[in-house]
Amino acid sequence: MSKKLKIVHIASEVAPFSKTGGLGDVARSLPKALSRLGHEVIIITPLYGRLIDKQEYKLELLFSNISLRLNSQESIRVNYWRAYLLPGLPVYFVECKHFFSKHSRLYGSSRENARFLVFNVAALKLLSLLKFPADIIHCHDWQTGLIPYYLKTDFRYSKTLKKAKTVFTIHNLIFQLGHNWWEIKPENKDYGRGRIPHLSDPKLECINFAKRAILSADFINTVSEQYRAEIMTKKFGQDLHRILQNRADRLVGIVNGIDYNLYNPEKDKSIYKRYSFKNFAVKADNKMQLQKTFGLPTDKETPIFCMTSRVTFQKGFELMIKILPRLVKLDAQFIIIGAGDKKYIKELQKLARKHPDRLAVIPSHEANQKYETLAYAGSDFFLLTSNHEPCGINQLIAMRYGCVPIVREIGGLYDTVENFSPAAHTGTGFTFKNEDEFDLYAAIVRALENYQHKKAWQALVKRAMKQANGWEIPAKKYAALYQKILKDKK
Repeated sequence: MSKKLKIVHIASEVAPFSKTGGLGDVARSLPKALSRLGHEVIIITPLYGRLIDKQEYKLELLFSNISLRLNSQESIRVNYWRAYLLPGLPVYFVECKHFFSKHSRLYGSSRENARFLVFNVAALKLLSLLKFPADIIHCHDWQTGLIPYYLKTDFRYSKTLKKAKTVFTIHNLIFQLGHNWWEIKPENKDYGRGRIPHLSDPKLECINFAKRAILSADFINTVSEQYRAEIMTKKFGQDLHRILQNRADRLVGIVNGIDYNLYNPEKDKSIYKRYSFKNFAVKADNKMQLQKTFGLPTDKETPIFCMTSRVTFQKGFELMIKILPRLVKLDAQFIIIGAGDKKYIKELQKLARKHPDRLAVIPSHEANQKYETLAYAGSDFFLLTSNHEPCGINQLIAMRYGCVPIVREIGGLYDTVENFSPAAHTGTGFTFKNEDEFDLYAAIVRALENYQHKKAWQALVKRAMKQANGWEIPAKKYAALYQKILKDKK
């Protein structure tokens, strides 16, 4: 029997306490799945003072006014709070009002590197205070990237952490530090080995957290097998492909899952009528409710395409802006929910005003959270035309609700959506290869043609709904990876 491990997950957001995207979901669901496997798991995250209600989540103060020594000249004081995701699964919050309670948003300050440097040091200090001798410290994305570096430098003599091994997960390599990495002048770029500047030093904002994590972590992983291969190329490597190639033997891909308890059309209270793959004809009632909700003509025979993602270049909206004028001429309806780039939103709203019976645009992050599963429950197709996509969980949720994905063969989309073959009676969606409006249009037309063949279509929907995309399998893969790292003598 495998050893039961002491595991720490450290992330800048953890749902339901804080969330901007998939990272918050992963930082909640993966620790829960590992805890259910019998491991001792804790989570550490910032306390965003204007966003996290201490009373609502029953936070209790654990340590107060703790002095953090950041370097030989600087220190700062923090508090630590605790709540629980599950019985036996605590979430610890780092409270530093100066850095995490000024704004009603998670990210976007002018001193992002300074904020998360403090968080990284505070997380390691907390483990000493708790006397938690971690086997594995799992660091999620750039905001935690200094932790592997610190464990080999400033914290290398820690008695509590002396046996800890680190895993650094790349959720999206485009994010490497608190600003756009490509805007840093060549002479100011961080080469990953020098001392960390002081908080008062402007050079701190040029430190590349992700690069230091890749160089220092015991193992690196990313959130799909295809994305692992992609980030070692110049096209997708975001200028870090060479150091990733050098550590290829320490780099793996593990596809994310979704929480099947949260995303379950049989139990979801936010949809109009509940259903499963056994009675998914009920989706027609959800469709008509969705049409009413967003002011579209009600007709259960009209196919609906939905998009529920950030409205950004990464998510393929440059492509969507080009193709939508042609798509709205089809006998179909389109619903786009999500906040993002104002340039794209302006164009989408302009088109929606011209075609109110064909296109509904709801540019709101809150609406996305509120209506996401209603959109999947009522729509026939889910569109995700990403420029790049490390994993993506929206397509997994959509399939769970019988909403057939149409995606580009990139990153985790390639790994999770199998192209439909009517001849072989296989596949869970429709895919296209090139970042090209003609390829996308062909995939959409192909999907609409197959939608007319009801028997084959019902089999496709049922196959998509029965996919095993929960967290149980990924959690077992992570547990096996942790065991491998601990046995490694290098």
